[in-house]
Amino acid sequence: MGDFGAAMTTAIHLIFHMDHDLLEIILLSFRVSLGALTLSCLVGLPLGAAVAVLRFPGRTLVTAVLNAAMGLPPVVVGLAVYLMLSRSGPLGGWGLLFTPSAMVIAQWILITPIVAALTRQTVADLHQEYDEQLRSFGSGRLRTMLTLLWDGRFSLVTVMLAGFGRAVAEVGAVIIVGGNINHYTRVMTTTIALETSKGDLPLAIALGMILLSLALGINLMAQLVRDAAFKRYA
Repeated sequence: MGDFGAAMTTAIHLIFHMDHDLLEIILLSFRVSLGALTLSCLVGLPLGAAVAVLRFPGRTLVTAVLNAAMGLPPVVVGLAVYLMLSRSGPLGGWGLLFTPSAMVIAQWILITPIVAALTRQTVADLHQEYDEQLRSFGSGRLRTMLTLLWDGRFSLVTVMLAGFGRAVAEVGAVIIVGGNINHYTRVMTTTIALETSKGDLPLAIALGMILLSLALGINLMAQLVRDAAFKRYA
């Protein structure tokens, strides 16, 4: 009990004094996760809107694949990216393995289906409600998708927050492709796993507290966005 109390005290000290190593790990975690989220939104938002609005053969199958891909096993994604980026892989010449860029790619693959599937559901609901009105205005498919994406922007912010939360909490894929290299590819989740296995608890506890606070903050922001949208359209 005494050891735990000492570890907690040291962890709190690290947080309040913004330990250099702690800050470095947090900033890298944000940089990687925000990079992955940006790429996922660039792909997932238009993809989800297109699947919701367009009618094409295999649309039901694409929807099912997007929904199923939301549960992609992180270690499998990490293995696939590792094989692609390894020296013998098709993208081995890029030299991206064990770099932050490889971690961004792995998180991008993991959260794009989440962004796309949730966007599809949001846009599909809006499309069902406003389809006749948009047709009466002579709105084409592209304009319809852009209009519905804008109209559903509050809901889509919560989608982005969900994607970011999934990315920043990821450990399996990023530790495979990033290698957990000190001062280079070590993020919050991989550091917690490493420090816990070493029995060095203060840093692990400090990062765990920050991750929990981040999860709470993301959920609070999502709730505030939902409340703002409800008040706007009530």
